[in-house]
Amino acid sequence: MAKTNAGRFFEDYQIGQVIQHAVPRTISGGERALYHAIYPARHALYSSDEFARSCGLPSSPIDDLVAFHVVFGKSVPDISLNAVANLGYAEARWLQPVYAGDTLRASSEVIGLKQNSSGKTGVVYVRTTGYNQNDAAVMSFVRWVMVRKRDSEAPAPDTIVPQTAPHVAAADLVVPDGMTFENYDVDLSGESYRLGDYEIGEKIDHVDGVTIEEAEHMMVTRLWQNTSKTHFDVGQRPDGRRLIYGGHIISMARALSFNGLANAQMMVAINSGAHANPCFSGDTVRAWSEVLDKAETSAPGIGALRLRLVAYRSGAAFELRGEDGKYLPGVLLDLDYWALVPT
Repeated sequence: MAKTNAGRFFEDYQIGQVIQHAVPRTISGGERALYHAIYPARHALYSSDEFARSCGLPSSPIDDLVAFHVVFGKSVPDISLNAVANLGYAEARWLQPVYAGDTLRASSEVIGLKQNSSGKTGVVYVRTTGYNQNDAAVMSFVRWVMVRKRDSEAPAPDTIVPQTAPHVAAADLVVPDGMTFENYDVDLSGESYRLGDYEIGEKIDHVDGVTIEEAEHMMVTRLWQNTSKTHFDVGQRPDGRRLIYGGHIISMARALSFNGLANAQMMVAINSGAHANPCFSGDTVRAWSEVLDKAETSAPGIGALRLRLVAYRSGAAFELRGEDGKYLPGVLLDLDYWALVPT
C-alpha cells in the first residue's frame, strides 16, 4: 500500500466535507524577522513592542499577513496540492491578534464545486478557519482554487457556487480587545495622515517597486509550509516556469503601500481578492491604492479604511482594466480590504 500523499484531485471533494489540516505551527519572532527581511514591511504596530503597548496591546503582534500565510499554508496539502491556480478570496476576517508563542492549526469546509468546461479541472470553494492553542478562532476566509481532475472522464458533480458577501460590513470588523489609538504617535508611525485625511475615491501611487527573485519567493513559501507543486517544480507548467505564490504578491504590495498608508496599521478583513495574472521571477512589482470607504469603530481613536490595493508589473499606476472589461495583462493583484487607522 502506498504511504505517500499525491494530494486530492477535484473528484475527491464533496459539499459539506470538513478537513482537519495537519501539522500545527508554533509562531516565533523568527517569522517576523524573516518576513521583514523578505518584504519592506515597516508598519510600527508590527515592528515595536513599545508602540504596540502605547496602543493598548500587550506586545507587538505578528504581522497580520503572517497569520494569513500560516493558516493558508496549513490548507495547501489538502486543498491545493494539485492546483492549477488559486483564484480568489472573500469574507476574510482577522478575529484576534497572533503573538509569538501562539500555535496555529486550521480546518476547511468544502462549500462549493464547479467543474470547468474542459472536463480536466474544476473549481473548489472552501471556508478555512485558523485556531490558536486555546481553540479560539484567529481568522477565517473563503477561497476558491482550480484543481486538476485525476480522471477527466469522471462524472461532474452538481454545480454549487456559494454566494459570498460583496464585502465585510464595517460593523463586523473586529478590533482587538483593549486596542486604542487615543495616544497614537504619528512621528513614530512615519506619517501624519489620519482617517479624516483620506477621501473616498482618492488614489495613491505607492511609488516604490521590488523585483521578485526566484530564491526569495521559494524561501518564503516554504516558510509557510505551502507545498503547492506549481511554486517549486518546473515540470508543473508547460513553460517550465515556477509560479509565484499569490500570497507573496499580497505581502509585497501591502508592504509597498506603507508609503502613503503608513497609518493603515492593521488589516482586519479582506472583502475580495483576485490574482489577475500570473507573476514570475524577474517581474518588478509596484502598487497603488484607492480609498473605497471609511468608517468609525467603537474603539477609542480607531477608524477603518476600506482600500483597493492593486499590484502590477507593467503599465502605469491607476490602470486596471482594458476596454473589454478584463484586467490588463500587467495587473497581478486586485485586493479589497479593511485596515484600522487613527481618527
